[in-house]
Amino acid sequence: MASTFSFDIVSDFDWQELVNAVDQTGREIKARYDLKDTQTALELTKEGLTIHTDSEFTLNSVQTILQQKAAKRQLSLKIFDYGPVEAAGGQRVKQLIKLRRGIPSELAKEISKLIRNEFKKVQASIQGDVVRVSAKSKDDLQAVIQRLKTQDYPVPLQFTNYR
Repeated sequence: MASTFSFDIVSDFDWQELVNAVDQTGREIKARYDLKDTQTALELTKEGLTIHTDSEFTLNSVQTILQQKAAKRQLSLKIFDYGPVEAAGGQRVKQLIKLRRGIPSELAKEISKLIRNEFKKVQASIQGDVVRVSAKSKDDLQAVIQRLKTQDYPVPLQFTNYR
């Protein structure tokens, strides 16, 4: 009797690592000479990160620092969905950076279709914001993982629950 093996494709990030990256960004802003007097504020919520600052130039500098700190903490930069820069009264500007979590249904369909077209012995099913991939051979599953790693998707993919 042949058993089936499976794994899940998810898009998630470590919340605590993001909190640490935002905290480090705030500390660097307070320490850097060119950003010290800008009254920049970072506000992290479950939906996203809001940056309040003096100018677009300062905003770009803060974004760069945030990206560096996130990359050092092994966070993919694809989790950040930058919103438009808005005026926040006077010379100040703000920007909402939404956090991408989960695989959107359109992308899940695209991944499932790719798997079905290229791997005949593998089944892919969409379960909410997770794509479950199953097959009778572990080698087939590893081939699917390798193929998906070569693709460039707008969200970071992780492979979990490998059994």
